[in-house]
Amino acid sequence: MEREPGAAGVRRALGRRLEAVLASRSEANAVFDILAVLQSEDQEEIQEAVRTCSRLFGALLERGELFVGQLPSEEMVMTGSQGATRKYKVWMRHRYHSCCNRLGELLGHPSFQVKTLLIRGIIRYVASSTHRRVRSSFSLWLSSSASYSTARIVQPLELALSALLKFVQLEGAHPLEKSKWEGNYLFPRELFKLVVGGLLSPEEDQSLLLSQFREYLDYDDTRYHTMQAAVDAVARVTGQHPEVPPAFWNNAFTLLSAVSLPRREPTVSSFYVKRAELWDTWKVAHLKEHRRVFQAMWLSFLKHKLPLSLYKKVLLIVHDAILPQLAQPTLMIDFLTRACDLGGALSLLALNGLFILIHKHNLEYPDFYRKLYGLLDPSVFHVKYRARFFHLADLFLSSSHLPAYLVAAFAKRLARLALTAPPEALLMVLPFICNLLRRHPACRVLVHRPHGPELDADPYDPGEEDPAQSRALESSLWELQALQRHYHPEVSKAASVINQALSMPEVSIAPLLELTAYEIFERDLKKKGPEPVPLEFIPAQGLLGRPGELCAQHFTLS
Repeated sequence: MEREPGAAGVRRALGRRLEAVLASRSEANAVFDILAVLQSEDQEEIQEAVRTCSRLFGALLERGELFVGQLPSEEMVMTGSQGATRKYKVWMRHRYHSCCNRLGELLGHPSFQVKTLLIRGIIRYVASSTHRRVRSSFSLWLSSSASYSTARIVQPLELALSALLKFVQLEGAHPLEKSKWEGNYLFPRELFKLVVGGLLSPEEDQSLLLSQFREYLDYDDTRYHTMQAAVDAVARVTGQHPEVPPAFWNNAFTLLSAVSLPRREPTVSSFYVKRAELWDTWKVAHLKEHRRVFQAMWLSFLKHKLPLSLYKKVLLIVHDAILPQLAQPTLMIDFLTRACDLGGALSLLALNGLFILIHKHNLEYPDFYRKLYGLLDPSVFHVKYRARFFHLADLFLSSSHLPAYLVAAFAKRLARLALTAPPEALLMVLPFICNLLRRHPACRVLVHRPHGPELDADPYDPGEEDPAQSRALESSLWELQALQRHYHPEVSKAASVINQALSMPEVSIAPLLELTAYEIFERDLKKKGPEPVPLEFIPAQGLLGRPGELCAQHFTLS
């Protein structure tokens, strides 16, 4: 190809070839000249070639000049007796595949700008492709592209994502597969799998790209197919990697947690790929089908062994973002019980999900309160999730239908732990115990047992794991009487509440959950001291008193 030296010369030469190919099919061989520039080692020439290829094949797709349907072999078509138009379209589709292959090789180019142009160009071609080999290769290129610093590649990748989604819409308008019957729902599923597969990269953190992708999840069709593609991506990556990289799990969770279903059936469907007519037979138009796919998506993700940090992220949203939107919430029992056995904060968060299944979905889980009882140990007052723990524990023990022996066991265990707790925790635990006694009058025997056993014969067994066998109801809350002599006056005052009849309205512990030692110290500093006490009823006059007094007779200031 004859061209002037420099980037401007390459641009003009490629522009002439582009105009010739688009103007006449007889100039189709000029595509070889354009593709040849893609083999160049010069950065600027590659940029111009990618731009030209993007314009060329983008125009051919919109004009319908690429073969539609299952692509046959080029040799078979060119030597056969098919018409010239069919041969041209098949030939151009194969040139299109050649371009995709070369663009895939250039994805690892060291120039960030070239990488941007390649992605933006290749997505235009893959957008209409039905060739499995091209699609699988492109998926591999997306997931194995060179690793660059996040600050430098954010913009190129964002442009690539925007272009990919643009051509999802383009292929929806100009499908490369034939409709099998009237009203057949066509969506570029394979192309969209490439988008989701690129977002769920096993090597790179794609959180910034995923945040940009969230806006497309407001559309019914993209949300539905995102969930389906995520299921396939999780199965593919977990099958290819004996140990799945943490980056993949983080990307997958970011994407899955961004999917939110409407609470009720929308009156009007919102589609990203515009439709002239909506058919009631399309699954994508029904909330019931969305909930079914949503459930399959989460279950396919949660059945694998996740990093502990991800367990916590999932459990923090499971009660309000996952369970209410599942078609069968009780299927989460395996994940929640598995998380419950991990201990610590994860067990507490898992119990929150189990509590919802028990109360709203009639789940049978007899060991629920035994698990909660086992979480009560001296460390619970010092962990960073202390406020969340007691908030949820207050919720779990709020029912007035719990047996007295169970509530007594929790009250006694908390009272025993309170003996070594810091003041900021005691100011929250003591009202918590009193609230338990208010809800369950049968447990007030713990503070009104005048002829109870001596301290050295306390029947309560603190080492028993089963609250039903702890014999707490036979004991007393002598620990609260001991805390009435606590060194901090506010703790002593809070423990002295049991000396009087407990009022029926409960005391809200919400303001006390986040209380810290620093806040208590600051509050004590701001307290005003007592007014000065007068020590003499006759006011003093002068420094040495009145003139007739003894001090004035023997001393003088002169």
